[in-house]
Amino acid sequence: MTGTGDETARIARRLSDRIGPFRRTLLRTSRAVADLPDIPDAQVEVLRALAAGAAAAPGADAPGAAPSALATRLGLARSTVSNLVSAMEQSGLVERRLVGGDGRRTTVHLTPLAVDRLRTYDDAATSVLVDALGHLSAEDVHALAAALPALERLHRGITPPPAP
Repeated sequence: MTGTGDETARIARRLSDRIGPFRRTLLRTSRAVADLPDIPDAQVEVLRALAAGAAAAPGADAPGAAPSALATRLGLARSTVSNLVSAMEQSGLVERRLVGGDGRRTTVHLTPLAVDRLRTYDDAATSVLVDALGHLSAEDVHALAAALPALERLHRGITPPPAP
């Protein structure tokens, strides 16, 4: 890493100060553009985790995820995930399915409503960002594009390894 410890700390602080507000503004603006209901961030994280699993194994019977696996993946307590899934089930965003065998274990799956809302949100977020990028200089757009691989590496660097 180049630069002094103080410089690195300033960069870290600026990133921390800006990422949260940027994410919340993008989420709020995209929801408004798409006229979507307010879905809590923690529920969106569960939806994203389930969508990533479905994308990894596409098909009509794409696998769901056990609540315990979701908890591990998201770094949340099992009880928290259980409460989130219950609320999301009541909202029609997920469904639980019994796993064959003893009939006690369940997996959580996205409903068509959730898939549609995620797609609608993603389309709206893309539109919002394309519009905002159109108001920046070519130099700023290039700088953002060039920073994306570093942001992805940074994200991997702060992501805890999966539990054994």
